[in-house]
Amino acid sequence: MRSADLRLADLRFLAGVALPLLTLQSVLRNPAHAALGAFLAWLLIAGLEGFWPALARSPGTGRANPTLPWLLRLHVPLQAALLAAGLLAVAHADWPTVLGVGYAAGFITGAQGITYAHELGHSRRRADRALGWLLMTSVGYPQFMVEHYRGHHVRAATWDDPASARAGESLWRFLPRTVVGSTRSAWRLEGLRLAQHRRRWRQSPLLWATIAYVAFLLLLAGTGGWRLVGFWLVQSAFAVWLLEAVNYIEHYGLQRRTGADGRPEPFGVGHAWNADHVISNSLLANLQRHSDHHMHASKPYPQLEALPGPQLPTGYAGCLLLASLPPVWFAVMHRRIPASSPTGLARS
Repeated sequence: MRSADLRLADLRFLAGVALPLLTLQSVLRNPAHAALGAFLAWLLIAGLEGFWPALARSPGTGRANPTLPWLLRLHVPLQAALLAAGLLAVAHADWPTVLGVGYAAGFITGAQGITYAHELGHSRRRADRALGWLLMTSVGYPQFMVEHYRGHHVRAATWDDPASARAGESLWRFLPRTVVGSTRSAWRLEGLRLAQHRRRWRQSPLLWATIAYVAFLLLLAGTGGWRLVGFWLVQSAFAVWLLEAVNYIEHYGLQRRTGADGRPEPFGVGHAWNADHVISNSLLANLQRHSDHHMHASKPYPQLEALPGPQLPTGYAGCLLLASLPPVWFAVMHRRIPASSPTGLARS
């Protein structure tokens, strides 16, 4: 790989700083139009990746670079600043502005905050994992920090995994199933961990993170009124929607076969949908190189490779829009499900 390719492979991740900064500026200067700005950014990314073929490929893997994890860590104060600005903007605003600013903030806390929390949670550094817990607690979904690593990575692309969507299941049917199922699984797994290590629930980070989120909402209600609570709940809800909608996309209709011993086959390249679109991959820490992530969960995001597994029609930004319209999603995706998948759908 040429040195220019290596440089580009690294520098493109700086784009991840631009979106929260632009949203922060929008919330501070014109909160009434913050939601429009966030939605237009979403449409712009989806449109560019959907109709500009040159954007369908990201640069190859870069060299190990110890500075790149700091882009993930830098997001934590940026997100904190955005949420603080949102609270200030809505304190005396009308309710449409409260909802709009919540949507704009949730676009960042969900698309990037949760994505970066996911990457930090895979780190071997305890401080990084703590930052992941902080980001997930800020959107009221700390159970992800248990279920994703100890549940989803074990059961992905099986019917036992609440975060894997089945063929023919719409996004809107999947959402309540995955939220309820993932939450139940997280608390069950945490209970098993505590029992295994002979610890009590007061030593559970999941319990304390949940208490902290509820206590913070009560603090907002007591000091600033329901507008602040409404803003925080809206950004949390939209962030979680983005997380679970991406989960829906990542393994839709793909299933690992079960062996004679009742165990699923090892996770392979064909058990996750991939996309290599450069804008989304740059903003989302190569999350769309999803097969390689599941096969090598500890691999740093800059080293994830574009594998020749099942390919999405476009990046996550566009696929979220497609998935929101189930008939369109089914028409596009059912022709792409590999013939080797045990789903029984017709193939092209």
